[in-house]
Order: sequence, then C-alpha cells, then structure tokens
Amino acid sequence: MGARMDSSIAVAVERVSKKYCRSLKHSMLYGLSDVSRNMVGLRANSGELRDKEFWAVDDVSLEVKRGETVGLIGPNGSGKTTLLKMIGGIFWPDRGQLSVRGKLGALIAVGAGFHPLLTGRENIYVNAAILGMNKKQIDRQFDSIVDFAQVGEFLETPVKNYSSGMFVRLGFAVAVHCDPDVMLVDEVLAVGDRGFQAKCFQKMSELRSIGTTFVVVSHNMHTISGFVDWVALLKRGKMTRYDDVSAAVRAYAQLFLEDKDDDIERLVDGGKSIAFSDVQIPKRTLAPGEDFVLQMKYAAVVDHDDVEIDVAIYDGRDPDLWFQATNRTYGTRVDLKKGQSTLTIRLRAIQMHGSMARVAVAIWAKDRLEHLFWWRVPFEMSGVPDSNGKNFIAADFEVGS
Repeated sequence: MGARMDSSIAVAVERVSKKYCRSLKHSMLYGLSDVSRNMVGLRANSGELRDKEFWAVDDVSLEVKRGETVGLIGPNGSGKTTLLKMIGGIFWPDRGQLSVRGKLGALIAVGAGFHPLLTGRENIYVNAAILGMNKKQIDRQFDSIVDFAQVGEFLETPVKNYSSGMFVRLGFAVAVHCDPDVMLVDEVLAVGDRGFQAKCFQKMSELRSIGTTFVVVSHNMHTISGFVDWVALLKRGKMTRYDDVSAAVRAYAQLFLEDKDDDIERLVDGGKSIAFSDVQIPKRTLAPGEDFVLQMKYAAVVDHDDVEIDVAIYDGRDPDLWFQATNRTYGTRVDLKKGQSTLTIRLRAIQMHGSMARVAVAIWAKDRLEHLFWWRVPFEMSGVPDSNGKNFIAADFEVGS
C-alpha cells in the first residue's frame, strides 16, 4: 500500500482490481500455481482471469480527502466490502495501488481482531495494540472503552461467549478510542440495537468534527443521506462517483427496479383450493402522496370468505417496518368466492420520498388457519427538494389571522 499521495489525501485507490474464483477446487490449484511461480522468481498470474474467476472489484479509482466521509453503496456482491478490506490492508489487490495516510481504525467484520479464548479485558489490550496504542495509552482509555461498549459485567468472560451485538460494541469502542485518522466502517453497525447505533453515530460525528476521515459501507440510505459527503456506487465491481448524495440514492434505488433477479418474490401456499396469478403493478416509481396499486387474478375451487389481507411497506434494504395495515384495520370484509376473479389492492397516498421500499402482501384464510398467498416487490418514491426525512406527515400551513 505504498502509492505516493498528496498530503491533503487520506485514502488513494488507483485503478485497483481484485478477482475471486467461484470454484474452491480451481482456487486452490491457482493458489498453488501462483506460489510455485513466486518461488522460482516468476510473477503470479494476477492480471488475467482464468477459468471460474471473476473481477469482484474492477479498475476502481477514488481519492478521499482528509476529513471527508464517503459512502460505499451497491447491491450485495457488488464489491463494497472487498474494496473496504483492501483499503484496510486485509486483502492485497491483484492490480493497482492503494495508500492510506495516518492511523487506521476499522470495523469491517463482527469480532474481527478478537481472540475467542481471551477475555474482553485481554482483547481490549490486544486489539488496541494492533491499532497502534501502547500500554499507557490503553490504560488511560480503558475505562472509557468499557463504558462505551457496555460490557463491564462481562469483562472477564471469554469473548467466544459474547453475542454479535457485544462483539460490535467492543470492536467499535476500541476502534474509535485509538484516535484514528481514517476510520473504515462496514454494515456491522446494523447488528447493534438502535440506542447503540445512535451512540456510534454521535461518536463518529465527534471524530468528523476533529478531521477524521470515514469510509462507510451501508445499505441504509437514511444513514448515507445524512452522514456522507459523497458516494461511490458499485455494481458488479465497477464504480461510479456521485458528488450529489441524493442522486446516488436514486441511482441505487433504480438498480433494484432494473434488476430482474431481485424483483418480485413470491410464495403461494394456497394449494389446490386457490391459485393466484398475473400480478400487475401499473406504476412502480411514485411521487410522494401517490397510490400504489396492484391487481392479481385468482381461481378458487371453494369459497374463501372473510380472508385477512396483511399489507406492509418496508425499507428497501433494511428490515425496518414503516407502515402496516390489514383490511380489518379499516373494517373491510373481503370474500374470495369460488371461480375466477380479480383482487385489487390500493395503498393510498403513500407519504414517503426519495426512498427505495418494498411492499409485502400476505393473504390468510379466516382466522389465519391457512396461508393463501405471500408476495413482495420493490418500488421507488421520487425525491422532493429540501426534504431529508423518510416519511411525510400531514400538516397545514397558514398565513394571516
């Protein structure tokens, strides 16, 4: 990681590529071949793809200035974490160069850097030493680390017995107390509870205010919208830079509308009594306040009276539930009579903006005795200038007496 760089640049990535192999057998053979070539003074075959190989990160370049915060976003498998691990020195690139200026702190994997058989106390000292702190510095920060991580009563417990949330709390606490110049944060913060996440972002904001550089991987567009200065969007290893964060969020949402592999998810459990087909969605990009409409055909061999239709809207990538209701919430009885017909569901005046979301629909027989249908699909709400919240609320604005 030795590329020369301007003193104003904290992280420099220059035409970096990293390849993986889809086959374990091929990967092991290639590894042995590369080691053998190195032993006799020949270069390993790192620049060309071999059978079963693919570029996880493909010719990516970026520069992050000191004190900047950049968000790495993209679908699963797009190369975000691989790029972050190369910046952190965990992986070496097959092509290109990377440089990081200053002390590096990283939270890339739950429990990374911890020895499972050591206690929480012992791991604090080991992990902090790895991050560049000496014993006097660790002693001075020790109580603050323990207090931040909220693991005091488990301090003498081997960390192999810690929950994933405790791992994240301890790892984050150590990383931010080592006074990093550059901080790498992967999606692992999502493992923590809401209170701890808020505490983390407050601490990250404090570090930003004193000039710490952040590279953040996240699927949470609310986090991205409110925290980063610019965005690197990755898809299939290729990167596009967005200085306009809102434009990046819209581009991210559009990826899922265009990706046929991540489109409608279905599970039909009606058996032989009822079959649903031909789900139609007239419009999947909506302006705030528009209705979401879906229609589906069904063929029933018996009456299904007084069914319950459960509809929900979720965050596009997170498990957050934004809205939910059933037909019974509104006092509406729905009977699916024997024969063929069409069921129409209309979610009225959705008050969201600039978001990727998912509508989920479940249909249950009376008293939830039988699961008849389950369905989920992504949709997009277009953005509104000068509005940063996920959801709108009803409001009146008046001038005069």
